[in-house]
Amino acid sequence: MKKRVLFYLPITLATALLMSCKVSQNVSEKTIVLKNSSSLALSQKAISIKRKDLREKNIKGTFPILLFKTDTIPAQTNDLNGDGKWDELFFTADFLPNEEKNIQLKWSETDPKFTIKTSVRFGKREGKDLPVHPDTQEVLMANQVHKKLGYQKYQTDGPTWENDKVGFRHYLDGRNCKDVFGKKLPGITPEDVGINSKGAVEDNYHVMLDWGRDVFPVGSSSGLGGFALLVDNKINRLGILGNDTINNIEKTTFKIVAEGPVKSVLSYYYENWKASDNLYKAKETTSIWPGMYAYKNTVSINGIKGNETFLAALSNLNNKNPLQVIEAGDWVCLILHDRLTYDRQWILGSAILVPKNIYEGYIEAPKTGQLTDSYLAKLKIENNKEISYYAVAAWELSADKGFEDSAFFTNYVTNLAKQLSAKVTVDIK
Repeated sequence: MKKRVLFYLPITLATALLMSCKVSQNVSEKTIVLKNSSSLALSQKAISIKRKDLREKNIKGTFPILLFKTDTIPAQTNDLNGDGKWDELFFTADFLPNEEKNIQLKWSETDPKFTIKTSVRFGKREGKDLPVHPDTQEVLMANQVHKKLGYQKYQTDGPTWENDKVGFRHYLDGRNCKDVFGKKLPGITPEDVGINSKGAVEDNYHVMLDWGRDVFPVGSSSGLGGFALLVDNKINRLGILGNDTINNIEKTTFKIVAEGPVKSVLSYYYENWKASDNLYKAKETTSIWPGMYAYKNTVSINGIKGNETFLAALSNLNNKNPLQVIEAGDWVCLILHDRLTYDRQWILGSAILVPKNIYEGYIEAPKTGQLTDSYLAKLKIENNKEISYYAVAAWELSADKGFEDSAFFTNYVTNLAKQLSAKVTVDIK
């Protein structure tokens, strides 16, 4: 398995590394003009620029070099549509209120080796007695779920993704829950989390290690940021519970779309998901970038007839405090803060940020059934139209201090919502 970087280089060293990069010639230098149109100071604001908007047909050089004054901004290109050519230039940038930045874009023929601040890990085995090997994709049929196979096929039950703040994992084995790894250090977690020295799947992440541990109980909820459909007022889980032997999804296709220093992206395609006797096809894209205790989830569903409501899930296992519902910017924030961890051992804040313009209130899942122990945000859904939302988790033992305080976490969530709402205009010259 590939080795992960467990420490961060200072920006001065990262800049020095660029001096050894051979910048391509015969390509006109571009200036990217970014304008913070808000009165907020923005921290690590995500900037995505489409390749076509760069208006450069003959880019010579693989790696983008972004220069702002004397600083180099880590960036990467991503092939989001899988056609073999990159279609997105992605980076993050800080802004003062109403600040305008002029950034020079050049191209390098050698990798500048930016500090790794996001990552995806996915390992699987083809048989109970075979070792786990890393992979970038998977196809899971309805009869290949954990209980039917008789063994756990996947390292950490499915893919994990993380940034410098927090980690998450998705139970690809049919359950489709979203779980949380609390991180005490900013570096990327070890590659062997979830396997032992013999390469076998092993639950070794529910004990405290130097980097942290799995802190979030999921049970029969959908975890933090999972989704479901409300059809004629009946809650329909995406997937099954651990003891079920046949999935309600005929075919699940998973792929690591991008993994780089400043952005990682995962995709899932659920074919013939049976919900209330209807069949749906759902596309899910999960992405993460540095600086936030959160990930972004985008879902579209084919087969919507008009009697459905989208449900975004916030597990309330171990919660004894009231749910806070606060509007901030373009978002409605559903916020919990309590000892939400295993055995109520540590304080954890969790939240989902859902679009205000399609929010229709929330319901609480029942205590029994296929999907339990959750607050479910109700969102208006249209056929094949994307819905994007964010899932947030901040542990009291995180490197940034203060999350043991409820007011501190609430302020963090609402400020994040305002930051995500702020618009940065992009002009290519």
